[in-house]
Amino acid sequence: MSSSRKLFEELSQLLTEQQNPNTIDIDERSAIEIAQLINEEDKKVPLAVEQCLPEVAAAMELVAEAFNRGGRLIYIGAGTSGRLGILDASECPPTFGVKPSQVQGIIAGGRRAVFRSVEGAEDDEHAAIEALQKIGFSKQDVLCGISASRRTPFVVAALRYARTLRAKTIFLTSNPEVKEKATVVIRTLVGPEVIMGSTRMKAGTSHKMVLNMISTGAMILCGKTYGNLMIDLQQTNNKLRERTKRIFMMVTGEDYHTAETYLRHAKGSLKLALMMRLSGLNYAEAKAALECAGGFLKRALRNVGKL
Repeated sequence: MSSSRKLFEELSQLLTEQQNPNTIDIDERSAIEIAQLINEEDKKVPLAVEQCLPEVAAAMELVAEAFNRGGRLIYIGAGTSGRLGILDASECPPTFGVKPSQVQGIIAGGRRAVFRSVEGAEDDEHAAIEALQKIGFSKQDVLCGISASRRTPFVVAALRYARTLRAKTIFLTSNPEVKEKATVVIRTLVGPEVIMGSTRMKAGTSHKMVLNMISTGAMILCGKTYGNLMIDLQQTNNKLRERTKRIFMMVTGEDYHTAETYLRHAKGSLKLALMMRLSGLNYAEAKAALECAGGFLKRALRNVGKL
């Protein structure tokens, strides 16, 4: 059998490549009916993600462990999958105060593929390995491969390379029969797409949900929140500067001026400002207490008898 015929047969068996019986006459529907059909299919997404929660939790723990030993989370994908990884990675620094290098996204075809499709890039296995080598990927890091079809050569090659380095891996897909090995395999089985094969729809939505959960959960496990409040956010714009003050005021009950004063004394660190105010410690003492507690504010407060 030729390679083309083999690929044809493989694609014909994929769940994400099946024709959806619920939308078979969508081209004859009105705009509101099209919207209703898409909405009905989208309702299946969170239910599919719910079935994967144990695997998502395991992925969170893998990533948190990597962060605690100085490792990174690297997303890799092609097309929509690659863009979703880049999107999640780009939102981590301002939200959780991490360096841009700690969570990164790699897309087949490089930077230009973020904005425009680069045909054939997803088939370039060598490029995937080169991209990981370029960033110095090592066994300290975690690689999250994203491929709705579970067969994207660029992603599969990256996962195999990561395994040769004995790095932990996560494989996120929307097809059930995953032959590729990974430390954690997450299958969001959302079923056939509204438009056959258009995995930017239900599959992509489910993957966005899972990536949000993995990165957010890992950050929480690393002490980046106080309750459900972000306390390591970076004050990179006016909105975030005011949000920082508001969070300080919510936690402490202090006024706006006091929030400004403590944040100034804490050199802009909300977590340090809160530790100083809630514990009564000075900057150096509060910083040492947080470091001793691994960056967890509640743990640091308990250690000094203030919670």
